[in-house]
Amino acid sequence: MPIYEYRCEDCAKLSSILVRSPKTAPAPICQHCSGTRLKKVMSKVGRLKTQGDVVQEYGTPRPGESYSDPRQIGTWVERRFESYGMPVPDETRKMIDAAREGELPGPAGDL
Repeated sequence: MPIYEYRCEDCAKLSSILVRSPKTAPAPICQHCSGTRLKKVMSKVGRLKTQGDVVQEYGTPRPGESYSDPRQIGTWVERRFESYGMPVPDETRKMIDAAREGELPGPAGDL
């Protein structure tokens, strides 16, 4: 089931549309202005970063420095719990896993 991207000729915005079957797919409709004059465009290629990529890009922080990437913060938290001989709490585990998937927490006031 591919996701196709279209550029609307009316509003010039991109729409991503999940196509279950190209043979039976309805005509695409713009998600922004409901226009029907869409043109298929090439999608950008994305690649997930490995933990090694993150360390190479941001480096390993020195003692007293903060981490630049949420995946590094999660690793630091896991190591802290491990060093205390404690399991990572379920709620903390969910936040770490979400950060690794790119879901960043909001500002501190949003808690």
